[in-house]
Amino acid sequence: MALNKYSKKITQNPSQPASQAMLYATGFTEEDMDLPQIAIGSTGYDGNPCNMHLNGLAQEIKKHSRPNGMIGLTFGTIGVSDGISMGTSGMNYSLASRDIIADSMETVVNGMSYDGLIGVVGCDKNMPGAIIAMLRLNRPSIMVYGGSVASGKYKGKKLNIVSAFEALGQKVAGEIDEAEYKEIIKRSIPGAGACGGMYTANTMASSIECMGLALPYNSSIPAENPNKLSEAERTAQAMKNLLELDLKPKDIVTKKSIENAITLVNALGGSTNAVLHYLAIAYAADIEFTLEDFQRISDRTPLIGDLKPSGKYLMEDVHGIGGTPAIMKYLLNEGFLHGDCMTVTGKTLAENLANVEAIEFEKQDLLYTTDKALKSSGNLQILYGNLAQEGAVAKISGKEGLLFEGKAVVYNSEQEANDGISNGEVERGNVVVIRYVGPKGGPGMPEMLKPTSLIMGAGLGKSVALITDGRFSGGTHGFVVGHITPEAQTGGNIALVETGDIITISAEDNSITVNVSEKELAERRAKWQAPAPKHTKGILFKYAKSVAPASEGCVTDKY
Repeated sequence: MALNKYSKKITQNPSQPASQAMLYATGFTEEDMDLPQIAIGSTGYDGNPCNMHLNGLAQEIKKHSRPNGMIGLTFGTIGVSDGISMGTSGMNYSLASRDIIADSMETVVNGMSYDGLIGVVGCDKNMPGAIIAMLRLNRPSIMVYGGSVASGKYKGKKLNIVSAFEALGQKVAGEIDEAEYKEIIKRSIPGAGACGGMYTANTMASSIECMGLALPYNSSIPAENPNKLSEAERTAQAMKNLLELDLKPKDIVTKKSIENAITLVNALGGSTNAVLHYLAIAYAADIEFTLEDFQRISDRTPLIGDLKPSGKYLMEDVHGIGGTPAIMKYLLNEGFLHGDCMTVTGKTLAENLANVEAIEFEKQDLLYTTDKALKSSGNLQILYGNLAQEGAVAKISGKEGLLFEGKAVVYNSEQEANDGISNGEVERGNVVVIRYVGPKGGPGMPEMLKPTSLIMGAGLGKSVALITDGRFSGGTHGFVVGHITPEAQTGGNIALVETGDIITISAEDNSITVNVSEKELAERRAKWQAPAPKHTKGILFKYAKSVAPASEGCVTDKY
C-alpha cells in the first residue's frame, strides 16, 4: 500500500494486482493510482424534490476534484421522502433510513478504503445519516446540503409543504372547496430543493454548518440559486485542504461544537427531530450529550428567528438577509457560540465569521435582537413526569401558551387519530394521545404531521394539545409533545392512559402528567399486554429489535 499525495495515513492504492486491474478498468491511469480517492456519496433520486438534483451536484463536485489533485468517485445511497410518505405506512421507514444511510456510507468508504467522504444530501434524514457515517469513519469529510426549495404562491400568499397538509384540514372544516384545495396542492412546491421553512432539513443543515462540518453559506443558499453549483468547486478545494491538514470529523465535532449547533436550533425555532439526531451524532462521536444538555442550552438561548412553522419566514429569506453565517455572527458577538471550534475550512468558527457582514436589524424583521427576542429561552423543551419518566420533547414557541390541561382522547395509531379528528371526535380543550407509534411500536417512530395539520386546518390549533411516543415533523406547530419515553410498546405509562383522563402539560416546570393515582396506574398495568410486533421480518423487524429509546437518539448500534 502506498501513501497518497496528501494524507498522513495509509489508506487507498493497494498494490495487489487484482485491485489495480479493477481500477484501470474504471478508467484510472498510472498517475491516478497515487492520487487520493474521495467518495462522493449522494442521496439523489428522482422521486423527491429534495433529492432530485443531488446527483447532478455530486457530478459537479467530481468534475472539480481532479483539478484539485483528487479522484472523485460517486456512489448512491437511499432516501425516503418524509413529505411523500407522511400519513402512510411509508413513514415508518423514514427514521430507519437515517441509520441505513449511515451504514451504507460507512460500508462503501471502509470497504473501498477511500481517503475521504463528501456527502451530498437533501431530505431530513440524509444529513444526520451522512454525519453519523463520517464520525464512524473519521476520515476527512464534508457535508454538502442541496439547498431549500423556493416558495410557492397562490392568491398573493407564499406557500410551502405545510400549506398542503393544512389545506386538507381547511377542506375538511369546510373553509375551502375542492378546487381551491387542489390549487394549493399544485402550487406549494415549485421545483427542486428541501422544504423551505425551519423544518427538519433546514434545521439540520444550518446547525451542521454551525457545528463545522459544512462550508459557510451551504445551508442557506437555495437549491436553484446559481451559487449552489459554485459550491462544488469550493467543496473540492476544501477537501484537498482537509487532506493536507489531515483534519477529520472527530477533530471538528466536539461537545462545544454540538452546543453551537443546538444553540442555533433554539435561536431559530428549529425542529424537535434535532434532539434525536444530535443524540445520535454525539453517540457516533463518543461524546456524552444528554437530554439535560438540550434543556441547559435552551434555557440560555433566546428564540430570535421568526421562521416557519411558528413564524412567517422561509430559508430563502435567511439567504436574503446575509445567510446563516450572518445569524451565526450575531450569536457569536452576543456570546452564545464557542468561536474557537474548528471547521471544515481549516479555520475556527470565529475566523470564518470575521469578515461576514453584520445584519442590519432595522432593515429586516426575520431576526430579532436578543433584547427583543420572541421568547427569552429556546423553543425546544425537555419534559418529565409520570407520562415521561425518561423524557419527552416539546416545541414551545411561546405563542401556544405555557400550560395546557384537558381530557385525553386516546388513539392507538395515527390512522385512528386522523379518522377521529376528521370525524369531529376531538373538541376544544382535549389532549389528543397517539401511542404505539414509537421507535419499537411504530416501528420506526413515524411523524405526526398529518394529525397536527388536521387540527390546525380545523381551527383547533390553539385549543387542542397533542402528545405521542412518535415524532413530529419539523413543520409541526401548536401545543405538541413527542418522543414520550418509555414508549407504549415497552410498557410506558402512555400505554395506560384512558380517554377522559386529565392530562397536564406545563412548560413552566417542564412536566407532563396524567392525573391518575399510582394505585390506579398499577391496576391498569396488571391488565396491560404488549401488542404483537407489527413486522416479523425485514428492515422494520430488525429496526424494532435493535433501536435504542428516543431519549438515546434511536441509534441502532448500541444494544
